[in-house]
Amino acid sequence: MSLRRRLDRCGVSAPEIDALAASVSRVATIEADREILREDDVTAQCRILLDGWTCKYIPLETFRPQILSLQIPGDFLDLQGLFRRRMDHVVASLTPCRIGVIPHDAFKRLMERHPRIGRMVQLEAVVELATARRWLLNAGHRQAYEGMAHLICELFTRAAAAGLAEASRFPMPLTQTELGSALGLPSVHANRIVKRLASAKLMSWRGRWITIEDWDGLTEVAEFDPAYLKPEHAAL
Repeated sequence: MSLRRRLDRCGVSAPEIDALAASVSRVATIEADREILREDDVTAQCRILLDGWTCKYIPLETFRPQILSLQIPGDFLDLQGLFRRRMDHVVASLTPCRIGVIPHDAFKRLMERHPRIGRMVQLEAVVELATARRWLLNAGHRQAYEGMAHLICELFTRAAAAGLAEASRFPMPLTQTELGSALGLPSVHANRIVKRLASAKLMSWRGRWITIEDWDGLTEVAEFDPAYLKPEHAAL
């Protein structure tokens, strides 16, 4: 459902969506905390996240790796493999996941027959790069308070677009430590920042759900503009 919503927002037609679904050769079930793809793996398949959350990181020998991106249902996990088959990072499951697998040859034929799907792949790459720039800014220049606010705004916007949000709240299967890793924050600092945001009545975190208590206030703190997340702003 999340993938269909995304493709529909990108202007991909129902028959094209059906053709993409038919190209899935198998669906893999992955347990939480597993490496789906490792650095230097050579892949001949594209993977679409159907359920669950994953992350990407580059392994380090002496330090705990920093989460470089997060994927939610509807996201492609390894589009770069269409152009560069050797992985330069790890894709790992944060929760139990279901993943649709499409062989590269089948996906390339699909893009040839359905140019809108090829265009969608280009737009996905544009959004991924735009998101990476925001994450770089969050980790390298924004203060931790503003960076955490921005990350929460982004994840809520993405969850809502994927049909995962309920009113003003969205599922958050990550721990505060894991979320802080996306900003390069140590665990104690991440927990402190979340408490500050909650004390300011901008958001609350209960169990595995984050509730946006004051969207306008949170976006003001974060200087958040969601345009970079919306591939439908570009015409197919």
